[in-house]
Amino acid sequence: MKIAFIGLGNMGGPMARNLATAGHEVTGFDLAAPAPEGVRAAASAAQAVAGAEVVVTMLPNGAILRQVAQEIVPAMTAGAVLCDCSTVDVESARAVAVEAEAAGLGALDAPVSGGVGGAAAGTLTFMVGGSDAAFATVQPLFGIMGQKAVHCGGPGAGQAAKICNNMILGVTMIAACEAFALADKLGLDRQKMFDVVSTSSGNSWSMNAYCPAPGVGPTSPADNGYKPGFAAELMLKDLRLSQQAAEDADADTPMGQLAATLYETFVEAEGGRGRDFSAMLPRFETRGRG
Repeated sequence: MKIAFIGLGNMGGPMARNLATAGHEVTGFDLAAPAPEGVRAAASAAQAVAGAEVVVTMLPNGAILRQVAQEIVPAMTAGAVLCDCSTVDVESARAVAVEAEAAGLGALDAPVSGGVGGAAAGTLTFMVGGSDAAFATVQPLFGIMGQKAVHCGGPGAGQAAKICNNMILGVTMIAACEAFALADKLGLDRQKMFDVVSTSSGNSWSMNAYCPAPGVGPTSPADNGYKPGFAAELMLKDLRLSQQAAEDADADTPMGQLAATLYETFVEAEGGRGRDFSAMLPRFETRGRG
């Protein structure tokens, strides 16, 4: 299949490389990042999408997605599918879908979960919104870039699922850190703490897969000196998207709002080393979690 990939950064680069490794003809474009091995670099986004059957985008936010869509939609071949894998606001996802469909294109919003490691390993989970026909076209590619793709509904449904999922992640990550901090002060061994919680009612992905305490549980950023992973800045972005959506839908999400406030303080007011987080565990840093 002929594929265009717009956005070749930390996530998009490995995803594009996996598609090329699987034998697809991939042309990529990014303003800064180089094309990965096996991906042909284009001089512009419009040039990259010419003749492509599927165009995948991985971009920072909804405003940039809208801007890129205005450039590439007119250059795309009728019947092709625009599959956006960025995490953006629901309104932007739906607006781009309307624009694409008006031009005779298929459109999917397909944000991902799994982080940079999942992108490299091809183990991402895709939460997909859009038509059945567009989903069927791109589904084989989801199987290369990830391990699971869930068709959540019409345009915007993928973004809705992503922000709800990451609101849970933001809340439970804070709870896991607070619980280990409390356990430390109560003199509880961290391994014993993990052994209990990981098989009890306090069990969560944040505890079992990305335990914030080093030396216990599966390997996580805590065991790698808290080196960069899923940045706290990105978690804050997702939490803000969830609260924007909650306001638009008149939904009451006090825990999501509190989590957003804590991340905002941690990232913006305290430079990633404020007392809300760094006091919880000795080396919990801005880019440790995901």
